[in-house]
Amino acid sequence: MGKADKRARKRENQAKARVARESAAKRAKQRKQVTYGAGGLVVIIVVVALASFFGSSDKPKAKATTTTTPPATASTIPPTTTTTKLPAGCVGTVPAKIGNGKQYKAAPAMTINVAKKYTATFQTTCGSFTAELATKDSPKGVNNFVFLAKAGFYNGLQWHRTVKNFVIQGGDPQATGSGGPGYSTGTEWPKQDFKTGDLAWAKSNGEAPGTAGSQFFVTTGSPASLNGTKKGTTYDYGYFGHVTSGLDVAQKLESLAPGSGDGAPTHPLYILKVTISES
Repeated sequence: MGKADKRARKRENQAKARVARESAAKRAKQRKQVTYGAGGLVVIIVVVALASFFGSSDKPKAKATTTTTPPATASTIPPTTTTTKLPAGCVGTVPAKIGNGKQYKAAPAMTINVAKKYTATFQTTCGSFTAELATKDSPKGVNNFVFLAKAGFYNGLQWHRTVKNFVIQGGDPQATGSGGPGYSTGTEWPKQDFKTGDLAWAKSNGEAPGTAGSQFFVTTGSPASLNGTKKGTTYDYGYFGHVTSGLDVAQKLESLAPGSGDGAPTHPLYILKVTISES
């Protein structure tokens, strides 16, 4: 092979090597972009998920922590499908009908008689508990609850949120934490600090103190974080009653709080029926 041919072959090999290097570099760059894109997508998904969880709110916030641990917000908590062993006294009954299927255009007119005593009995999948409604101190809040209960709004709904040593929350026809009766209304703040066994209205973070729809919570543990710094002026949640018997049943429901301590119970729990009596 002559010198000219050798030089030509060398140039050809060099050109092929250069093309191979450029192709390899291009493929590496593409792989890097795909990896970065996937990572960016994960970040976006995480951000959206966090915004979804913390953005809506119908649950009370515990003042002692930065997490939304109280029971009054419409946080997007999907109903659980996890099956766990139920505590003694609880059953896996699933109601045939969920709520009354109604939405209302406005809050109910005042129909209760404030001179009478109103009592609510909650039949649940872990037993029954009874609460005396605070007719004199919270007539608007009691009127709202009595209206919905008598209309069958609560029958068959899930306890969609349980918070360890704090509250159980129900009253959402969607079981997501974002549902309601179609309206919101103003109710009364408590006359004194919250205590274990109290009933109160859940509300979104953007709503005025005492606002109510249909979601409510029962304090099953320490409710200290719900109390204001100035008594009578900074309570967030409207009060409407207190459990007088069967608090252990409410606490049994709370015992199925998730491992995180706050969220949908580890087994679906239901309000089978709410019965109102007056005397």
